[in-house]
Amino acid sequence: MTIILGDESRFAVEIGERHGGLRRVDLRAAGQWVTCDDDWVYVEQFRHSVQADCAWLDSGGGLPQPFPGLSPVAAHQRLLADDEGLGEPWWFLHWGPTTDNVSAYLFREGGRLTITLAFCRQEHLRLHPEHVGAVFVVEIDVEEFVEILRDTVDVLGEGSTPSAP
Repeated sequence: MTIILGDESRFAVEIGERHGGLRRVDLRAAGQWVTCDDDWVYVEQFRHSVQADCAWLDSGGGLPQPFPGLSPVAAHQRLLADDEGLGEPWWFLHWGPTTDNVSAYLFREGGRLTITLAFCRQEHLRLHPEHVGAVFVVEIDVEEFVEILRDTVDVLGEGSTPSAP
């Protein structure tokens, strides 16, 4: 059985079959299949990582975009180009090996999130030249995103089901 949480055009998590401590989890953001290079997660590690980000966002975590006047794409490119690690406070989607193929940043303005992603593995970029230099942008309400994360944690937990709409 496959469960889809969220909207694939913004942000969605598709949870599929299990094999021991692994489970197929596909992430989609801004219409892109984010976990295209590896969609098998170590359930406990992935669940813990998602739960930590959910709690962080729910408690008000997240900083505004660091470069007023720049577009989210330009801000992503500028943070990515920085060699001194100044972009670390905005790093996002560190959920294990399945998300290691993207560089992602999260910007928060009140109740809205902007998440930017770019594919970074050379093998991926060789196979998908249309992704070279492309930055994908997700605009989503904090509440909606946190609900998707909570439901993901619940579904990955034993005997849990997603919350009712």
